[in-house]
Amino acid sequence: MVGKADAGQRFELLQWVLDERQRRLLVAAEAKVLGRGGVSAVAKATGVSRETIRAGVAELENVGRDGSVPAIRKRVRRPGGGRKRAIDKDATLLADLEDLVDPATRGDPESPLRWTCKSLRTLAAELKARGHTVSHVVVGELLKNCGYSLQANAKTLEGGTHPDRNAQFEHINGCVTTALAAGEPVISVDTKKKELVGLYKNNGREWQPQGEPVAVKVHDFVDPERGRANPYGVYDLGEDSAWVSVGTDHDTSAFAVETIRRWWYNMGQVGYPNATELTITADGGGSNGYRVRLWKRELQKLADDLGMTIRVCHFPPGTSKWNKIEHRLFSFISLNWRGQPLVSHEVIVSLIANTTTRSGLMVRAALDNTSYPTGVTVSDEEFARIRLERASFHGEWNYRIRPN
Repeated sequence: MVGKADAGQRFELLQWVLDERQRRLLVAAEAKVLGRGGVSAVAKATGVSRETIRAGVAELENVGRDGSVPAIRKRVRRPGGGRKRAIDKDATLLADLEDLVDPATRGDPESPLRWTCKSLRTLAAELKARGHTVSHVVVGELLKNCGYSLQANAKTLEGGTHPDRNAQFEHINGCVTTALAAGEPVISVDTKKKELVGLYKNNGREWQPQGEPVAVKVHDFVDPERGRANPYGVYDLGEDSAWVSVGTDHDTSAFAVETIRRWWYNMGQVGYPNATELTITADGGGSNGYRVRLWKRELQKLADDLGMTIRVCHFPPGTSKWNKIEHRLFSFISLNWRGQPLVSHEVIVSLIANTTTRSGLMVRAALDNTSYPTGVTVSDEEFARIRLERASFHGEWNYRIRPN
């Protein structure tokens, strides 16, 4: 089957021996062979304008049965004939255009487009203000020829890097590997993005009858009756399973630790009946942040309830995406409910609980309607009663809490 890449290669190989009319007929023939969409495909592959290709197609279709060609189409312009290119007629056009779109102008307060969306029409208008005669179509062609393309922002910058970042990663890996080898439970915990509950747009697409998309609200204002959903997850690294509590109140440390407690009584103690220590890997901020006193006080209560030592390893600041739960659980939950309005807390729980992966991930979810007030403080006396043992290496990130 003929493809647009083949058309481009043939045109590149033959154009030097063909005159203007022959080149026009060659690309027109390629477009006709490709069928629907052929003109656009060949134009992209060869760089020949769509108007020229359409003219060639019309010429091929007007060839007489005896092979004769209308006289007007037999004319071939002399080399160098035809309309001059914009950059050939205007020597400073390209330089001024590159000056407008140069990334360096983003930091130049004097740039006329510093605070303006640089669309093709905006660029053309600015060039006209500088004395150039150019259309937005020509601006687009010049930008493509110069290697520019429309691009979105890319999330690649992580902010400041802690000098012990890699060392902490190695420390976490060593703790997790040792615990798993000993048959002890290791979990990764975090809060998933809070979700509006109701008929709101949910990113992604889902199969629906053509022309019958699910109707959702135009504005994303919080429904006072339904509020938001706070999914807090516990991912079990050893069992490839997870528990998610969908909270209806605030995302606090008490809610986070209660979710861990529910995971243990519903799933953890079944898989690890002889466990003596629970290892938790968590982000450095949020309800399970290493600076949060309430997080440690609630873990002390959990350690007392389970009669088990709890070991915590926090990821360094700005590295939350490396937490296992992000790409082994939360990403698949988002895929499972894509394009579906989260109309109620019960729907959210069902969608989470039905999330699976090819590796065999098993997820259980439940609604947590408990009230978790904010602003709870832990006094120095309370904090002193926590049986906290800090590690020699970054004790603020790595510590154990032993049961009373």
